[in-house]
Amino acid sequence: MSDQPLPRRAHPVRGYLYIASAAFLWGIAATLGRAAFTGRVLPKGQALRPIDPLILSQSRATLSFIVLLIALVLLRGWKRLRLPIADFRRMFVLGILGVAASNYLYYLAIQRTNVATAIILQYTAPILVLLYTVARGLQKPTMQRVATVALAVTGIALVIGIFGSGGFRLDTIGVLAALGAAFSFAFYNIGGHSILARYDRWTVLLYVIFSASLFWIVVNPPWKIVAAHYSGNQWLFLLVFSMVSVLAPFSLYFAGLQHLEPTRAIVVSCLEPVFSIVIAAVTLGEVMKPLQTVGIVLVLIAIVIVQLPDRKMHEEITLVEPIE
Repeated sequence: MSDQPLPRRAHPVRGYLYIASAAFLWGIAATLGRAAFTGRVLPKGQALRPIDPLILSQSRATLSFIVLLIALVLLRGWKRLRLPIADFRRMFVLGILGVAASNYLYYLAIQRTNVATAIILQYTAPILVLLYTVARGLQKPTMQRVATVALAVTGIALVIGIFGSGGFRLDTIGVLAALGAAFSFAFYNIGGHSILARYDRWTVLLYVIFSASLFWIVVNPPWKIVAAHYSGNQWLFLLVFSMVSVLAPFSLYFAGLQHLEPTRAIVVSCLEPVFSIVIAAVTLGEVMKPLQTVGIVLVLIAIVIVQLPDRKMHEEITLVEPIE
Protein backbone atom coordinates (compact mmCIF):
# COMPACT_ATOMS: atom_id res chain seq x y z
CA MET A 1 0.00 0.00 0.00
CA SER A 2 2.57 2.55 -1.00
CA ASP A 3 3.71 4.61 -3.92
CA GLN A 4 6.75 2.95 -5.47
CA PRO A 5 8.74 3.51 -8.65
CA LEU A 6 7.30 1.91 -11.77
CA PRO A 7 8.11 -1.80 -11.83
CA ARG A 8 10.53 -3.07 -14.43
CA ARG A 9 7.78 -5.03 -16.16
CA ALA A 10 4.94 -2.55 -15.97
CA HIS A 11 1.74 -3.37 -17.82
CA PRO A 12 0.18 -0.11 -19.13
CA VAL A 13 -3.04 -1.80 -20.25
CA ARG A 14 -3.53 -3.22 -16.77
CA GLY A 15 -2.83 0.21 -15.31
CA TYR A 16 -5.45 1.82 -17.55
CA LEU A 17 -8.00 -0.80 -16.48
CA TYR A 18 -7.27 -0.19 -12.79
CA ILE A 19 -7.65 3.58 -13.15
CA ALA A 20 -10.78 3.28 -15.28
CA SER A 21 -12.29 0.91 -12.70
CA ALA A 22 -11.56 3.42 -9.94
CA ALA A 23 -13.20 6.18 -11.99
CA PHE A 24 -16.23 3.94 -12.53
CA LEU A 25 -16.60 3.35 -8.78
CA TRP A 26 -16.36 7.10 -8.12
CA GLY A 27 -19.08 7.57 -10.71
CA ILE A 28 -21.28 5.05 -8.90
CA ALA A 29 -20.57 6.84 -5.59
CA ALA A 30 -21.76 10.16 -7.01
CA THR A 31 -25.04 8.59 -8.11
CA LEU A 32 -25.47 6.82 -4.77
CA GLY A 33 -24.96 10.15 -3.03
CA ARG A 34 -27.65 11.77 -5.15
CA ALA A 35 -29.99 8.86 -4.37
CA ALA A 36 -29.29 9.25 -0.65
CA PHE A 37 -30.13 12.95 -0.72
CA THR A 38 -33.32 12.58 -2.74
CA GLY A 39 -34.63 9.35 -1.23
CA ARG A 40 -34.86 7.83 -4.73
CA VAL A 41 -35.78 4.20 -4.97
CA LEU A 42 -32.70 1.99 -4.85
CA PRO A 43 -32.25 -1.52 -6.32
CA LYS A 44 -34.84 -4.18 -5.32
CA GLY A 45 -37.46 -1.50 -4.80
CA GLN A 46 -36.15 -0.31 -1.43
CA ALA A 47 -36.69 3.34 -0.59
CA LEU A 48 -34.00 5.15 1.39
CA ARG A 49 -34.95 7.96 3.73
CA PRO A 50 -33.01 11.10 2.65
CA ILE A 51 -29.61 11.52 4.34
CA ASP A 52 -28.10 14.94 4.99
CA PRO A 53 -24.85 15.80 3.13
CA LEU A 54 -23.15 16.46 6.47
CA ILE A 55 -23.98 12.97 7.73
CA LEU A 56 -22.81 11.40 4.47
CA SER A 57 -19.51 13.30 4.61
CA GLN A 58 -18.99 12.53 8.29
CA SER A 59 -19.84 8.84 8.15
CA ARG A 60 -17.78 8.07 5.05
CA ALA A 61 -14.70 9.75 6.55
CA THR A 62 -15.08 8.00 9.92
CA LEU A 63 -15.93 4.54 8.59
CA SER A 64 -13.19 4.71 5.96
CA PHE A 65 -10.68 5.77 8.60
CA ILE A 66 -11.57 2.86 10.89
CA VAL A 67 -11.31 0.25 8.13
CA LEU A 68 -8.10 1.72 6.69
CA LEU A 69 -6.49 2.03 10.13
CA ILE A 70 -7.17 -1.63 10.92
CA ALA A 71 -5.76 -2.71 7.53
CA LEU A 72 -2.59 -0.61 7.82
CA VAL A 73 -1.91 -1.68 11.41
CA LEU A 74 -2.22 -5.33 10.45
CA LEU A 75 0.01 -4.91 7.38
CA ARG A 76 2.57 -2.44 8.73
CA GLY A 77 2.28 -2.14 12.48
CA TRP A 78 1.83 1.01 14.59
CA LYS A 79 5.44 2.19 14.38
CA ARG A 80 5.39 2.70 10.61
CA LEU A 81 2.36 4.95 10.93
CA ARG A 82 4.01 7.48 13.22
CA LEU A 83 4.61 11.01 11.91
CA PRO A 84 6.60 14.03 13.10
CA ILE A 85 4.31 16.56 14.78
CA ALA A 86 4.98 19.17 12.07
CA ASP A 87 3.78 16.84 9.29
CA PHE A 88 0.78 15.80 11.36
CA ARG A 89 -0.24 19.45 11.65
CA ARG A 90 0.00 19.89 7.88
CA MET A 91 -2.11 16.81 7.26
CA PHE A 92 -4.60 18.02 9.87
CA VAL A 93 -5.07 21.26 7.93
CA LEU A 94 -5.35 19.32 4.66
CA GLY A 95 -7.93 17.06 6.24
CA ILE A 96 -10.16 19.95 7.27
CA LEU A 97 -9.74 22.51 4.49
CA GLY A 98 -9.05 19.99 1.76
CA VAL A 99 -10.98 16.78 2.44
CA ALA A 100 -13.79 17.70 4.86
CA ALA A 101 -14.64 20.95 3.08
CA SER A 102 -14.40 19.40 -0.38
CA ASN A 103 -16.56 16.40 0.59
CA TYR A 104 -19.32 18.42 2.19
CA LEU A 105 -19.46 21.08 -0.52
CA TYR A 106 -19.40 18.47 -3.28
CA TYR A 107 -22.29 16.51 -1.79
CA LEU A 108 -24.19 19.70 -1.02
CA ALA A 109 -23.78 20.62 -4.68
CA ILE A 110 -25.10 17.21 -5.74
CA GLN A 111 -28.08 17.65 -3.44
CA ARG A 112 -28.92 21.17 -4.65
CA THR A 113 -28.20 20.72 -8.37
CA ASN A 114 -27.35 17.38 -10.00
CA VAL A 115 -24.44 15.02 -10.43
CA ALA A 116 -23.24 16.52 -13.73
CA THR A 117 -23.11 20.12 -12.51
CA ALA A 118 -21.43 19.20 -9.22
CA ILE A 119 -18.70 16.98 -10.63
CA ILE A 120 -17.88 19.11 -13.66
CA LEU A 121 -17.46 22.23 -11.54
CA GLN A 122 -15.38 20.36 -8.96
CA TYR A 123 -13.17 18.97 -11.70
CA THR A 124 -12.14 22.50 -12.69
CA ALA A 125 -9.68 22.28 -9.79
CA PRO A 126 -6.79 21.50 -12.21
CA ILE A 127 -7.52 24.85 -13.87
CA LEU A 128 -7.22 26.55 -10.47
CA VAL A 129 -3.94 24.74 -9.83
CA LEU A 130 -2.72 25.93 -13.24
CA LEU A 131 -3.60 29.54 -12.38
CA TYR A 132 -1.75 29.17 -9.07
CA THR A 133 1.39 27.73 -10.66
CA VAL A 134 1.38 30.49 -13.29
CA ALA A 135 0.98 33.16 -10.59
CA ARG A 136 3.89 31.63 -8.65
CA GLY A 137 6.06 31.49 -11.75
CA LEU A 138 6.22 27.70 -11.73
CA GLN A 139 4.68 27.60 -15.21
CA LYS A 140 4.55 30.13 -18.02
CA PRO A 141 1.24 31.63 -19.26
CA THR A 142 1.53 30.15 -22.74
CA MET A 143 -1.18 30.55 -25.36
CA GLN A 144 -2.13 26.90 -24.86
CA ARG A 145 -2.72 27.42 -21.15
CA VAL A 146 -4.63 30.65 -21.67
CA ALA A 147 -6.81 28.91 -24.25
CA THR A 148 -7.36 26.02 -21.84
CA VAL A 149 -8.63 28.36 -19.11
CA ALA A 150 -10.90 30.14 -21.61
CA LEU A 151 -12.24 26.77 -22.78
CA ALA A 152 -12.98 25.69 -19.22
CA VAL A 153 -14.68 28.98 -18.30
CA THR A 154 -16.87 28.78 -21.41
CA GLY A 155 -17.79 25.20 -20.58
CA ILE A 156 -18.68 26.14 -17.00
CA ALA A 157 -20.92 28.95 -18.23
CA LEU A 158 -22.78 26.49 -20.45
CA VAL A 159 -23.07 23.85 -17.72
CA ILE A 160 -24.60 26.17 -15.10
CA GLY A 161 -26.97 27.68 -17.65
CA ILE A 162 -25.70 31.24 -18.02
CA PHE A 163 -26.27 31.03 -21.78
CA GLY A 164 -29.48 29.83 -23.34
CA SER A 165 -33.08 30.69 -22.67
CA GLY A 166 -34.85 29.26 -19.63
CA GLY A 167 -35.36 25.59 -18.94
CA PHE A 168 -32.45 25.08 -16.58
CA ARG A 169 -33.06 26.25 -13.03
CA LEU A 170 -29.85 27.63 -11.61
CA ASP A 171 -29.44 26.90 -7.91
CA THR A 172 -27.02 29.52 -6.62
CA ILE A 173 -26.11 27.67 -3.42
CA GLY A 174 -25.47 24.45 -5.32
CA VAL A 175 -23.23 26.14 -7.90
CA LEU A 176 -21.28 28.03 -5.22
CA ALA A 177 -20.87 24.79 -3.26
CA ALA A 178 -19.47 23.01 -6.34
CA LEU A 179 -17.02 25.86 -6.98
CA GLY A 180 -16.05 25.77 -3.30
CA ALA A 181 -15.37 22.05 -3.64
CA ALA A 182 -13.09 22.83 -6.58
CA PHE A 183 -11.13 25.33 -4.49
CA SER A 184 -10.79 22.80 -1.65
CA PHE A 185 -9.63 20.12 -4.09
CA ALA A 186 -7.07 22.54 -5.52
CA PHE A 187 -5.90 23.44 -2.00
CA TYR A 188 -5.46 19.75 -1.19
CA ASN A 189 -3.28 19.27 -4.27
CA ILE A 190 -1.17 22.38 -3.71
CA GLY A 191 -0.85 22.03 0.05
CA GLY A 192 -0.21 18.31 0.00
CA HIS A 193 2.31 18.29 -2.85
CA SER A 194 5.41 18.25 -0.60
CA ILE A 195 3.87 15.77 1.85
CA LEU A 196 2.95 13.34 -0.93
CA ALA A 197 6.56 13.50 -2.09
CA ARG A 198 7.75 12.20 1.30
CA TYR A 199 5.00 9.81 2.40
CA ASP A 200 3.09 7.14 0.52
CA ARG A 201 -0.48 8.02 -0.33
CA TRP A 202 -2.02 5.44 2.00
CA THR A 203 -0.43 7.17 4.99
CA VAL A 204 -1.54 10.58 3.75
CA LEU A 205 -5.05 9.26 3.09
CA LEU A 206 -5.21 7.77 6.59
CA TYR A 207 -4.26 10.98 8.35
CA VAL A 208 -6.33 13.38 6.27
CA ILE A 209 -9.52 11.34 6.72
CA PHE A 210 -8.65 11.04 10.42
CA SER A 211 -8.43 14.83 10.61
CA ALA A 212 -11.69 15.15 8.73
CA SER A 213 -13.32 12.70 11.14
CA LEU A 214 -12.19 14.72 14.17
CA PHE A 215 -13.47 17.90 12.58
CA TRP A 216 -16.90 16.39 11.92
CA ILE A 217 -17.13 15.07 15.49
CA VAL A 218 -16.76 18.65 16.75
CA VAL A 219 -19.24 20.03 14.20
CA ASN A 220 -21.73 17.19 14.63
CA PRO A 221 -21.18 15.30 17.94
CA PRO A 222 -22.04 11.58 18.11
CA TRP A 223 -25.11 12.12 20.30
CA LYS A 224 -26.70 14.16 17.52
CA ILE A 225 -26.20 11.25 15.14
CA VAL A 226 -27.74 8.85 17.67
CA ALA A 227 -30.70 11.21 18.07
CA ALA A 228 -31.34 11.02 14.31
CA HIS A 229 -32.34 7.32 14.75
CA TYR A 230 -30.95 6.06 11.46
CA SER A 231 -32.18 2.64 10.49
CA GLY A 232 -30.04 -0.45 10.00
CA ASN A 233 -30.46 -0.16 6.23
CA GLN A 234 -29.20 3.42 6.33
CA TRP A 235 -26.10 2.46 8.31
CA LEU A 236 -25.46 -0.40 5.90
CA PHE A 237 -25.81 2.06 3.02
CA LEU A 238 -23.31 4.43 4.68
CA LEU A 239 -20.81 1.61 5.20
CA VAL A 240 -21.09 0.41 1.61
CA PHE A 241 -20.89 3.99 0.37
CA SER A 242 -17.65 4.65 2.27
CA MET A 243 -16.09 1.53 0.75
CA VAL A 244 -17.29 2.34 -2.78
CA SER A 245 -16.29 6.01 -2.65
CA VAL A 246 -12.96 5.80 -0.81
CA LEU A 247 -11.17 2.54 -0.08
CA ALA A 248 -12.08 0.41 -3.11
CA PRO A 249 -11.44 3.08 -5.78
CA PHE A 250 -8.26 4.31 -4.12
CA SER A 251 -6.97 0.73 -3.94
CA LEU A 252 -7.52 0.44 -7.69
CA TYR A 253 -6.10 3.90 -8.36
CA PHE A 254 -2.89 3.16 -6.47
CA ALA A 255 -2.61 -0.22 -8.18
CA GLY A 256 -2.83 1.63 -11.49
CA LEU A 257 -0.01 3.93 -10.43
CA GLN A 258 2.26 0.87 -10.27
CA HIS A 259 1.90 0.54 -14.04
CA LEU A 260 1.39 4.14 -15.20
CA GLU A 261 3.10 7.46 -14.68
CA PRO A 262 1.07 9.81 -12.42
CA THR A 263 0.28 12.24 -15.25
CA ARG A 264 -1.16 9.50 -17.46
CA ALA A 265 -3.10 8.10 -14.52
CA ILE A 266 -4.65 11.50 -13.83
CA VAL A 267 -5.72 11.95 -17.44
CA VAL A 268 -7.34 8.49 -17.50
CA SER A 269 -9.12 9.30 -14.22
CA CYS A 270 -10.90 12.11 -16.07
CA LEU A 271 -13.29 9.33 -17.08
CA GLU A 272 -14.86 9.83 -13.65
CA PRO A 273 -17.05 12.80 -14.69
CA VAL A 274 -18.09 10.87 -17.81
CA PHE A 275 -19.06 7.79 -15.81
CA SER A 276 -20.82 9.90 -13.16
CA ILE A 277 -22.91 11.79 -15.70
CA VAL A 278 -23.82 8.68 -17.73
CA ILE A 279 -24.71 6.59 -14.64
CA ALA A 280 -26.82 9.42 -13.20
CA ALA A 281 -28.60 9.85 -16.53
CA VAL A 282 -29.38 6.12 -16.83
CA THR A 283 -30.37 5.42 -13.22
CA LEU A 284 -31.77 8.76 -12.03
CA GLY A 285 -32.96 10.26 -15.30
CA GLU A 286 -30.69 13.33 -14.99
CA VAL A 287 -30.51 14.08 -18.70
CA MET A 288 -28.57 17.22 -19.60
CA LYS A 289 -29.76 19.82 -22.09
CA PRO A 290 -27.81 20.19 -25.38
CA LEU A 291 -25.94 23.37 -24.34
CA GLN A 292 -25.01 21.81 -21.00
CA THR A 293 -23.73 18.73 -22.79
CA VAL A 294 -21.53 20.93 -24.99
CA GLY A 295 -20.26 22.67 -21.86
CA ILE A 296 -19.40 19.34 -20.23
CA VAL A 297 -17.40 18.28 -23.29
CA LEU A 298 -15.50 21.60 -23.31
CA VAL A 299 -14.61 21.28 -19.62
CA LEU A 300 -13.47 17.66 -20.07
CA ILE A 301 -11.23 18.69 -22.97
CA ALA A 302 -9.76 21.50 -20.85
CA ILE A 303 -9.17 19.12 -17.93
CA VAL A 304 -7.26 16.66 -20.11
CA ILE A 305 -5.19 19.35 -21.84
CA VAL A 306 -4.19 21.11 -18.60
CA GLN A 307 -2.85 17.84 -17.17
CA LEU A 308 -0.67 16.92 -20.14
CA PRO A 309 3.04 17.14 -19.26
CA ASP A 310 5.11 20.09 -20.45
CA ARG A 311 8.62 18.96 -21.27
CA LYS A 312 9.91 22.52 -21.34
CA MET A 313 9.17 23.04 -17.65
CA HIS A 314 11.41 21.52 -15.00
CA GLU A 315 8.76 21.53 -12.30
CA GLU A 316 5.38 19.93 -12.68
CA ILE A 317 2.54 19.72 -10.18
CA THR A 318 1.18 16.17 -10.23
CA LEU A 319 -2.47 16.21 -9.26
CA VAL A 320 -4.09 13.60 -7.07
CA GLU A 321 -7.69 12.45 -7.18
CA PRO A 322 -10.28 14.21 -5.04
CA ILE A 323 -11.23 12.18 -1.99
CA GLU A 324 -14.94 12.13 -2.71
